[in-house]
Amino acid sequence: MGRASSIFRPGCAPDSPPLALSRCSPACKSKPAPETPETVIREFLDAMQKNHGDPKVAEQIYRLLWQPARKNLEERARRASALSGRPVHPSEMIVPSWFTLRTTDGPIRTRIEPPWAEVTFGDGPNATRARLMLEEGHYRVALELPAPAPIRSRPNAGD
Repeated sequence: MGRASSIFRPGCAPDSPPLALSRCSPACKSKPAPETPETVIREFLDAMQKNHGDPKVAEQIYRLLWQPARKNLEERARRASALSGRPVHPSEMIVPSWFTLRTTDGPIRTRIEPPWAEVTFGDGPNATRARLMLEEGHYRVALELPAPAPIRSRPNAGD
């Protein structure tokens, strides 16, 4: 599965004079954009680009991941906590340098086959795809993470 970049966050664009801005702001705040696979993947990619040690951004990324990725990060955090002697939150295990972003130029297409959705950026052989899964009414990014290495023990340890 490819990865994507060059993301913008949809928001409220005031197209009225500054005096009317106060009328627009409450409406924009009270009506969040509907959650679609496109908005979720854009939010995820935008946060990945911003994740450079900011715990709030890392927590946002963690919340956007599907359950298997969150469980993977929870196991890694449990091991890191045991080794470091301090609590480590699973979101601290997200390493932005591991994540490679590709371009999202070109058309965007979404294919939904519940509970899955696939967002495709671009056309042809350079198209980039991202899969999402609907979990508890919300789309989550189906990021495949490598399994944590098995825990090795010494032979005859504990004897």
